[in-house]
Amino acid sequence: MSAAFKISNRQARHLWLSTNLLAETPTGAFDLQDMIWRLGFVQIDTIRNVTRAHNHILWSRNQNVREGAIWKQLSDRTIFEHFTHDASLIDIRVLPYWTRQFDRLGAHVGRSEWYQSGLAKAQITEIRDRIEREGALSTHAFDTKVEKREMWARPPHKKALDQMWYAGELATCHRKNFVKFYDLGKRVFPTHDPIPDSDAVDWLCSAALDRLSFGTTGEIGRFWDAMRAHEAKAWCEHADLIPVQIETADGNIYAALAPQDIEVRLETLPAPTTRLRILNPFDPAIRDRARLEKLFGFDYRNEMFVPKAKRRWGYYVYPLLEGDRFVGRIELKADRKSGDLSVIGFWPESGTRWGAARHAKLDAELTRFARFAGLTNTTWHTPRS
Repeated sequence: MSAAFKISNRQARHLWLSTNLLAETPTGAFDLQDMIWRLGFVQIDTIRNVTRAHNHILWSRNQNVREGAIWKQLSDRTIFEHFTHDASLIDIRVLPYWTRQFDRLGAHVGRSEWYQSGLAKAQITEIRDRIEREGALSTHAFDTKVEKREMWARPPHKKALDQMWYAGELATCHRKNFVKFYDLGKRVFPTHDPIPDSDAVDWLCSAALDRLSFGTTGEIGRFWDAMRAHEAKAWCEHADLIPVQIETADGNIYAALAPQDIEVRLETLPAPTTRLRILNPFDPAIRDRARLEKLFGFDYRNEMFVPKAKRRWGYYVYPLLEGDRFVGRIELKADRKSGDLSVIGFWPESGTRWGAARHAKLDAELTRFARFAGLTNTTWHTPRS
């Protein structure tokens, strides 16, 4: 292979969609653990505009998935919950390489001003001892108050639980109605032989590139968000990788790296389904907004925490993927009392024609999405064009 193997934009899009399990029609038998293993992780989020992010992400890959199905995997210890770029569900096979993330995040929180106080240490010991005696407890089992009324302020017991959870001393053993229950990490995580940190970095970088199919050193390092940039850069410099040139949506080229089997991946690459999909704002395929824009020319931002007057689109806006193109955005809201899925915003992508056939595809997907969330009707409160 030449020193600069070129991957066309069309190939790059198809590779990325296939890697993210979005190339095939989302029907048939499914394996939740296999989905999470192949994706790397699935983000958890509390917002339930229609359905929570983790449910929607998995349903987008197979529409036979049902809400809440993933929690059995957590209780069965085939996955675990921890922090990548955000709270996520991760395949248990990653755990042996995750010690460095426990150490990194635990140390980061442990250096905070709050943790360094004697009060924090006393509370941490008290909470740990109570969980050891009583077994798994949720945050509702504790009662400490926030002294200052500040946005995002957390009560002392929640900070203590967070500190131990980040460090791996505590683990999520199960969730009930989305409430997290904490137990001692040693009672939740299966035992494994210690892995040298250099081997953990090697595995995490290799696994990241496998799940990216191609990537820059920055993209490889940020995939798990479990290492510093210089560690990913050092790995890329010494690993046996293929240099590639990736064509962007606007015809430019950027340099990246690919695994040794990149030619085989391209030769066996399936064409993506023409199914129109409503993707979640936290979907792994769109999490890296810069990569998304380079490959698809799709400018997408999550505006949930942007003041309403400054939003370009809306509060909880779903990208619309059809084949290998993003064809628009839609804002949806569930009214569970009436059983209604309300369309409150719709923005066709510039240059995309929305004729009767494409609208029919969207209507069919809205019906499926409503059914998944336990809703019976879809009502438009905004123009359809």
